[in-house]
Amino acid sequence: MNDAAYQKCINPSCNATYGIDEVLTGCKKCKSLLDIAYDWNRLPVPKSMGFFEHRWNTKGLHSTGALDFSGVWRFRELMPFYRTEADIVTIGEGRTILQQADLLAKNIGMQAGSLYLQYEGLNPSGSFKDNGMTAAFTHARMVGATKVACASTGNTSASLAMYASLSGFKGLVFIGSGKISIGKLSQALDYGGITLQIQGDFDDCLRRIRQIAADPKNGIYLMNSVNPFRLEGQKSIMYRILEARSWEPPDWVIVPGGNLGNCSAFGKAFMELKELGLINRIPRLAIINASGANTLNELVTRRGLCWNGGNYDRQAVESIYAAMDESHYRPHTIASAIEISRPVNLPKALRALDVMNGVVREVTDEEILEARAKVARWGFGCEPASAATVAGLQKLMAEQIISPGESVVCILTGHELKDPNATV
Repeated sequence: MNDAAYQKCINPSCNATYGIDEVLTGCKKCKSLLDIAYDWNRLPVPKSMGFFEHRWNTKGLHSTGALDFSGVWRFRELMPFYRTEADIVTIGEGRTILQQADLLAKNIGMQAGSLYLQYEGLNPSGSFKDNGMTAAFTHARMVGATKVACASTGNTSASLAMYASLSGFKGLVFIGSGKISIGKLSQALDYGGITLQIQGDFDDCLRRIRQIAADPKNGIYLMNSVNPFRLEGQKSIMYRILEARSWEPPDWVIVPGGNLGNCSAFGKAFMELKELGLINRIPRLAIINASGANTLNELVTRRGLCWNGGNYDRQAVESIYAAMDESHYRPHTIASAIEISRPVNLPKALRALDVMNGVVREVTDEEILEARAKVARWGFGCEPASAATVAGLQKLMAEQIISPGESVVCILTGHELKDPNATV
């Protein structure tokens, strides 16, 4: 076991710790979410981010520098939970690009050189999920797991099935009734994932799969973003953005808000980089909900919920969930990847908003589709959920929260062919 890495409860009144070899999706004492934490004083931390510039490997996965071919493991000193490099499961994920989108910027009223689009749809399975799966599968291999499972609106299932197929695991996927695009479902089936559809939405699926994974007799390793190792891999998206900008943070990072794993990972990444002295400032964060799945915006923007040093108002969260139950509320949006009403990483998202001085907004399906059309016309195209970022940017500009000359990175989480029906 790597004893310089451990799992830690994020609840400041608990702070329980667990070994890296335990398979947990929450604190055993208080049920709060867990972080992967490090004793950085005992680890070989680079003195500057420039250290990683020598790592670019273009020879492929079968070369001696296979880990440097990965846009995740190229930064392995910043996520050192593995025991040896032989533990690491990689298929060449994270070889993405940051596009300077001057034509799109001009169309929405931003200055040239200020708007950037981070294309996570260029990952092997077509979405950002591969960044997290490579880390979670690495931990699954470390603990000797053979069966992995997830609940999914589509992208998670595609990524899980691909990694399971290519690394010798058995994959199980739960999807809700009518809540997955055909493009994403076909990936899970192509890669041999056992795909089960249940009545209900994503929240129902996740609740059920967590029950199954919690029983050790089933021997199932859970791959949803409640798994803290998933979020370790997703930190690398921020590292690649910094790398593309010569290690200079942008003014803003804008990300879609679904289960809130990405924004949680981004907040942790910048919190650690600042602690290690590897960056001088932290960018601001904007999380964009769809109006039909707007739990975070309702709680943060309308009701004033905040991290408050970890002592956030849990009753406010329970109250809104109870109201959803009473009214039989189900989320509904064209952006199926963020069609989630009970985001499991909500506490970590509140922390990320605190760390990155963030804001939350919601946009309508009409605004999402209009922004998606603009991205496709003046960019490389994206799935609907990704376009929520550009729609959110336009809203924040209209509110004069973001100015036309500020540097902004919009995270485009999935490839446009994930959901071509939106165009057709």
